[in-house]
Amino acid sequence: MTADGLGIPITDSVAIFWLAIVIFLLAPLVLDRYRLPGIVGIILAGAAVGPNGVGLLERGETIVLLGEVGLLYLMFLAGLEIDFAQFVETRERSLAFGLLSFLIPQAVGTAAGVALLGMTVPAASLFASIFASHTLLAFPVVSRLGLTDNESITATIGGTIVTDTIALLVLAVVVAAEVGTLDATFWFQLVLGVSTFFVLVWVVVPPLSQWFFRTATQESSPEYLFVLAVAFGSAFLAMVAGIEAIVGAFLAGLALNRQIPHRGPLMNRIEFVGNALFIPFFLLSVGMLVDVRVLLEGWETLLVSTTLVVAVLATKWAAAWLTGAAFGYSRAERMAMFGLSLGQAAAALAIVLVGYDVGLFDESVLNGTIVMILVVSVVSPAIVERYGREVVRTTGRSGGTDDRDQRILVPSSATAQHRRGLFDLAFAIRDASPLYALTVVEPGPSVEADVAAAEASLEEVVAYAAGAAVPVITQTRVDHNVASGVLRATVENRISTVVVGWDGADSRGQRVFGEVIDQILVGTDRLVFVSRVRESISATSEVTVVLPPGIEYNQGFDEAVRQLKRIASDVGAPIRALAVDGDGQPARSSSANAAEGTAQNTLEEAFDAVEPEVPTRFEAVDWEGLIDRLAERTGPSQLVVVVSARRNALGWHPELRTLPKRVSGLTDGNFVIVYPARGERDDRRFLELR
Repeated sequence: MTADGLGIPITDSVAIFWLAIVIFLLAPLVLDRYRLPGIVGIILAGAAVGPNGVGLLERGETIVLLGEVGLLYLMFLAGLEIDFAQFVETRERSLAFGLLSFLIPQAVGTAAGVALLGMTVPAASLFASIFASHTLLAFPVVSRLGLTDNESITATIGGTIVTDTIALLVLAVVVAAEVGTLDATFWFQLVLGVSTFFVLVWVVVPPLSQWFFRTATQESSPEYLFVLAVAFGSAFLAMVAGIEAIVGAFLAGLALNRQIPHRGPLMNRIEFVGNALFIPFFLLSVGMLVDVRVLLEGWETLLVSTTLVVAVLATKWAAAWLTGAAFGYSRAERMAMFGLSLGQAAAALAIVLVGYDVGLFDESVLNGTIVMILVVSVVSPAIVERYGREVVRTTGRSGGTDDRDQRILVPSSATAQHRRGLFDLAFAIRDASPLYALTVVEPGPSVEADVAAAEASLEEVVAYAAGAAVPVITQTRVDHNVASGVLRATVENRISTVVVGWDGADSRGQRVFGEVIDQILVGTDRLVFVSRVRESISATSEVTVVLPPGIEYNQGFDEAVRQLKRIASDVGAPIRALAVDGDGQPARSSSANAAEGTAQNTLEEAFDAVEPEVPTRFEAVDWEGLIDRLAERTGPSQLVVVVSARRNALGWHPELRTLPKRVSGLTDGNFVIVYPARGERDDRRFLELR
């Protein structure tokens, strides 16, 4: 470190990075004591140590670069974490909110610019677009509260791409009119560039990512680097197309949304690096722009600042409340939408800086925009924090068993080929409790070596789960009967759900799966997933669920459906539910058809009543046509799930005995048979297998 690096402002790169990390560590801790969002602390710290504060740091190339990377990462993460299936189903709500959130501020801002500030119409239009867009400053708060799958929040996040895209197009048009020519060539290049960009990202990225995640043999670093390449490559393509890079990053997140399970190791790495490093650099960079002294520079700056702050508060509130009233959102949801859409940074800065460079704005507008950013940077996270918690309290209810009671057991052999796929499935249905990983070794001459091999394989499982921040409790047992060892572990650990792997091979005699799995199904009444997971579940584009007649009356139906919906939500895939008619006869009387329709309505109501909400399409089918219907769409992107029932339980049908073998021979993709829990478990049942 040189002597110059020890002065003020600090110029040594190591010292700059160290000071930034200290701010990222301490600022949220201090603000948390006063029950304020941690991101506000980083912004205020940036204002304090920046060039407009005590001057410890300059907003030089390093801070600007890392800040821009953090902003792109923030937008990418917003697109990645959104509930994509719900986003597609409610896209009209995202569009409605995006349009209202742009048009209301644009109209009010243009009128205010002309009437109050004496601007020309082009300058006033550009002035309005400063706050007609919005930046998801409070997204880390939404993510921490687990609200990214809430419909109102999804509409707000989706509306970001609408507001920012239109605002930045307004910028391009106004600047072209001021310094260039609005001729046919300009409009042709703009439309062609934007259209080509959207098509390239939306058409190329999903199949490319599916291929990469399916064929890549290495873990961790290559997958993460691939994700970064897609995110920043899309951002660069957006700039080439003539739109802001943040739109490209957001669209990249949407394109990769279905390819990255929200509870998997890769998603955990993406969130960890972003929340710990990149996004805080963006917040620090925003804070360093703030200079409260500009309010003392004259009445013009004060007037512009007041106009911007009042206008952004009033218009964003109006857009949120109009959208909430139209779609029936609660007061807390409307206020959360308002708080999330209130944030201003990236697009606002881009617009005001370009407008200043071409002579449409003077220094008062530039300084007023910085003051507005300061105000909304503090207000936006605080509003989202307060009303987001209220949304969680009022809508955070979930069906099925209590999260605290969930305990998942994953038994597997030491030589299992698809062990990671099995645990990916367990990650998707896990709530908060640790996973239990079990290997049962049969006694014999090499039992000690087999136990050592089992322990080594379980250590690999622990390392893999650590990447997803999932704690794993490992157990190795020696037992003459593998099924008995599994059942004993189920009882001793008070397991609620068993996720067991199946190779799909034909079994002998009257067995459904094979000796071990059949005995497990007989010996426990807990929820059981019999899973043949050969492809990464992240590639799932649709979950097909087979529902036999009467299964909705099974005691464990709600819990089983809840877990299935969690899987679909985790991979961002819709559900196609095939409701099977009981008798399978093609000819039906009108009264029978009416009864069938009533039964299907009952099934749909029972299915839809279970949270979380996932887009679901119901189709009626009989037993004879079920296989043909399943054969219509098979492949690695399809996850086929059969909600079965144990023999003599509600929902049992003789066809269920042979259905797993028939479906297994139909597809090489992922296939799961779910057996709902049945009544109270009998802890003595497993002794019958001894």
